[in-house]
Amino acid sequence: MTRAPVYLDNAATTQLRPEVREAMLPYLGEAFGNPSSAHRFGRAARAGIEQARRQVAVALGAEPAQVVFTSGGTEADNLAVVGAALAARMHGRPFRVAVSAVEHKAVLAAAHFVAALGGAEELMPVSPDGVVRLDALDTALAGRPSVVSVMWVNNETGTVQPAAEIGRRCRAAGIRFHTDAVQAFGQLPIRFDRLEADLLTISAHKIGGPKGIGALLVREPAVVEPLIRGGSQQGGVRPGTENAAGIAGFGRAAELAAREQPEHACRLAGLRQQLRDSLQAAVPDISIPGEGADTVPHILTVCVPGVDSESLLMHLDLAGIAAGSGSACATGTVEPSHVLAAMGMPRELAIGAVRFSLGRETTDADVARAAVVFPEVVAKVRSLATVLGR
Repeated sequence: MTRAPVYLDNAATTQLRPEVREAMLPYLGEAFGNPSSAHRFGRAARAGIEQARRQVAVALGAEPAQVVFTSGGTEADNLAVVGAALAARMHGRPFRVAVSAVEHKAVLAAAHFVAALGGAEELMPVSPDGVVRLDALDTALAGRPSVVSVMWVNNETGTVQPAAEIGRRCRAAGIRFHTDAVQAFGQLPIRFDRLEADLLTISAHKIGGPKGIGALLVREPAVVEPLIRGGSQQGGVRPGTENAAGIAGFGRAAELAAREQPEHACRLAGLRQQLRDSLQAAVPDISIPGEGADTVPHILTVCVPGVDSESLLMHLDLAGIAAGSGSACATGTVEPSHVLAAMGMPRELAIGAVRFSLGRETTDADVARAAVVFPEVVAKVRSLATVLGR
């Protein structure tokens, strides 16, 4: 009997929830109109969008007018970082950004773009456990950047940043603060009205929603300069005909994620601990990056010495376990991710990083299966590496 594959890559994307699919269907059928049209078909689509805007706002402790829908987390990050820097430049303030060294590539690339436009970028270092150094933050604030961007939860290690403290320091210095909360939403309690952040990024497909839809919470419209020029949709902050079906699905996913977060996080924390203990017992020489810091309940990254993550992931997949990695293949060699490099992890450990990320569908049996398969795969890959002389 063939075993069903085990999916443990929920930090990459999650399965669309049935309730979300149900919420999307009307906007793929009878409510197909352009939301900007005045007739009944357009009004039906517009009503669905505004309902979803309210759902997202309530889920995050925001006002509906503060929710700006985008094509996903990457666009929202770019709107936040580049848009805030451009807005500052237009008002005669410094055209510079400060971001942590472990940000998602969407934020890092946005910071690079600001520099390419004639501005400046500053990378703030992190401690060995992946937490941004507050002394480095204070130094960056002294340089009067347009915006500081520090992700709430790291997508590779699950490390939780002190977002509240960073927000307080930025607010005290009069500097805009953006946080990418894509991996935090649904795992941690989030209240935009209690967080001293001006901008916050979320994405639907990380919480059981559809791909291709995200949002940026914007404290006030003057914070960002639009990157896309067009009509008056969404107050002109992000013009263009809205993805009504995707937005409707996002609204329902956000509502469910916020409602279920405490119980969901508690269950996954138990599964993560079970998986961590099992893997460490079976392969004692693994390392767990960010082990000393607070972590979210759904992400567990382990680094295996003597192998590379590409080989591990391939053999795990062949054995029926789908996992992820922050490493990228470049010019035929596996290089450590920028996150692990910034944390100071030795290359021989960092190139063997595998990320297991749990989700709503993850069961005790899935974790138990991974705990059995992983040491077998490690032994096999190490044996192959020895034969090949690597």
